Amino acid sequence: MTIDPVSGGAVPSLSGDQILSRMTDLRNLAEIDFREYGKYPGPHVTPSMMLEIARIAEEESARDDVEGVIITHGTDTLEETAYFLDLVLRTEKPVLLVGSMNHSEDPEWDGPANIRDAMLVVLSEQFRGLGVLTCLSGEINAASEVTKTHTLQRDTFMSFDFGPIGRIFEGRPVFLRKPFIHDHIGRVAPVEPVHILKCYAGMDSIPFNSCISGGVRGLVVEAMGTGNVPPGAFDGIMKVIGAGIPVVLVSRCPRGITDDVYGYYGAGRNLHAAGVIFAPYLNGQKARVKLMLALGATNDMGVLKRMFERKEGHS
Repeated sequence: MTIDPVSGGAVPSLSGDQILSRMTDLRNLAEIDFREYGKYPGPHVTPSMMLEIARIAEEESARDDVEGVIITHGTDTLEETAYFLDLVLRTEKPVLLVGSMNHSEDPEWDGPANIRDAMLVVLSEQFRGLGVLTCLSGEINAASEVTKTHTLQRDTFMSFDFGPIGRIFEGRPVFLRKPFIHDHIGRVAPVEPVHILKCYAGMDSIPFNSCISGGVRGLVVEAMGTGNVPPGAFDGIMKVIGAGIPVVLVSRCPRGITDDVYGYYGAGRNLHAAGVIFAPYLNGQKARVKLMLALGATNDMGVLKRMFERKEGHS
């Protein structure tokens, strides 16, 4: 991004060649080919755009002369695109998403360092076959685990429950562990609309009624604690389930899993028994991405449940 003289704010503007012109040392690491998709801020990226980016990444990674793919992306939705690609792509070659927390006219622009670090990861044999990754502020994270945690800090991207899978240390990538979960759905068209509702004290059924009347195809609920909702929200969820619409439950807490521990009205045990799907270790935005793609692959509620409720392992 650069500063727009009219608005005075940062806007997407630089092409790949313009970025590279400020980072001439990268040519010493590898030969670089650019595919220009577009200049979009993170909030403008849509699921259909993610599918197109997946197609391009798949084409590039299939080339014999390509070692890996690096995608520059706005940080606001970077984790969603990264997870979308992680569920869609199947390649042993590294695919990394990078961004920057400072614009290119800021003396502390972090974009070049993140791109350079991502190139080091691509060129390392240690990070092959691990799914889609992110590389920012010297940390390498799995797309299925990482989230943006701070509005401004450079080290905003973190994996709360598990930590990074690697780090850049003294100019070299260091492998720490494999991703806890690496699922695969395949390149299917995402089903929309899928909405997210976040629970709060005193929540009633009105938002859920609106989802039904609005033709929602799937719903993600950010519940409290391990997976509990207020009584009014429970009533609303039951209406959504009764309408044949799948409901996926995550926690609004940034760490931990959903589980059917409690048995009172609106608690996780009753929700799970009613057919609500629990999604451990996913936040709301990631669960939405997965539900859109899962619905593109199947309408079978039993299959959907199995796709979300495996607690660990690789596929």
